[in-house]
Formats: sequence, structure tokens, C-alpha cells
Amino acid sequence: MRTLVLNAGYEPLAVVTFKRALVLVMNGKASIVAHDVGHPVWGSSGAWERPSVIILRRYVRIPSSRNVPVSRRGVLRRDNHRCGYCGNSANTIDHVMPRSRGGADSWENLIACCLKCNNKKSDRTPAEMNWTLRIKPRMPHGSTWLVRGVEKSEPEWDEFLPAAAIAAAA
Repeated sequence: MRTLVLNAGYEPLAVVTFKRALVLVMNGKASIVAHDVGHPVWGSSGAWERPSVIILRRYVRIPSSRNVPVSRRGVLRRDNHRCGYCGNSANTIDHVMPRSRGGADSWENLIACCLKCNNKKSDRTPAEMNWTLRIKPRMPHGSTWLVRGVEKSEPEWDEFLPAAAIAAAA
């Protein structure tokens, strides 16, 4: 069971285990906003609700300059698991400028790609293949991109996550 942690301003901060969330609640650092009905946690002092969403009592300042780290999962999520060349379902990623030619492992050079297009393109550029990119690869932005675990959203979290994050998780 996972728990969504909200900042005091209701923006999503993190996804933690329900045990970690319960410790934050018991220490007075957070309050339960939504809980899993019918599954209490029993302790020596009684029963506690199993939190699915908690909110911190104090605001945690997040630096606005935080960059989203590049990852295969992140590129696929950013491109909605669609091939950047043909639009079919993608399960691999491709370097637009091949690594063999100095292409970097960056948000601007990686794109989701289906296996067929990835094999066909090989170590060539899209221009050499007479292909055009369906999207312009760039670093994702927004608070939900900084929250690990949101891509596997729980139904109780929907009202606390922006609509774009819910659509990306689906």
C-alpha cells in the first residue's frame, strides 16, 4: 500500500509506504486526508486508519530549479508510450542523434520508439531516413514529474493530482 504525500499547499510531494505515512501522522508532522476504508492498522494503543493521502502540517519549500533526471521510464511516460516516428505503441527509446555520432543521453535527444522503427533507423539520423519527429523532445516540467511513483496512481489520489498527471499515468 502506497501513500501520496501532499505539501501544506496541497501540491504532491512524494509517494511513500503507508508505514512511513503513519509514522509522520503519529509524530504530528502530517494529517490523514484520505484513508483505505476497512483496513485499519492495529497497534498496542488501538487501531489507526491506513492512510492513502496525507498532508504535511508545515510547508516544505521545493527548489524551483530541480531538474527531472533522464530515465527510460521517464522518456516513455513523457511521450505517452507512442513512437516519435510512426505513432505506434513504443517500448524502447531512441537517440535522435545517435550516440555513435556524439548524441547525448538528454531529454532533448531521446524519444520513445517502437522496436521496428528503432531497428530500421539504426545509427542514422531522422533526416537521413527522411523521417520527421511527431513531437519535439524536451525536458518535462511540472510538480508531478518530480514526484516518483505517481505514474502508478491510486484512485483516491485523483482529486489531488493535476489532470495531466492522471492522463499520463493511465
